Amino acid sequence: QVQLVESGGGLVQPGGSLRLSCTASGSIFSVNTMGWYRQAPGKQRELVARITSGGSTNYADSVKGRFTISRDNAKNTVDLQMNSLKAEDTAVYYCNAFIARNYWGKGTLVTVSS
Repeated sequence: QVQLVESGGGLVQPGGSLRLSCTASGSIFSVNTMGWYRQAPGKQRELVARITSGGSTNYADSVKGRFTISRDNAKNTVDLQMNSLKAEDTAVYYCNAFIARNYWGKGTLVTVSS
């Protein structure tokens, strides 16, 4: 059994910053890719950023240059630093980890509004 717990969501003004964190716990031998997805109201869930155990990253075009993903393999954590936030970044953000199969957190709401 694997659990993913996210933290760090909230309300922020346009142009502001937030940092999301996710910790994986449970029966974990090794975590392959970890990442963040988001789902805005009325839209499909989409990839925001992901990072492999070796540190390779990829980002959605919409967040390149503004968001940075990082991980601590020893602690099984993945963070998402979000800068220059825009209203269109408003969504529920989900942590994802691939450990033999995909696991998901429950999500944390990010609202960008003045």
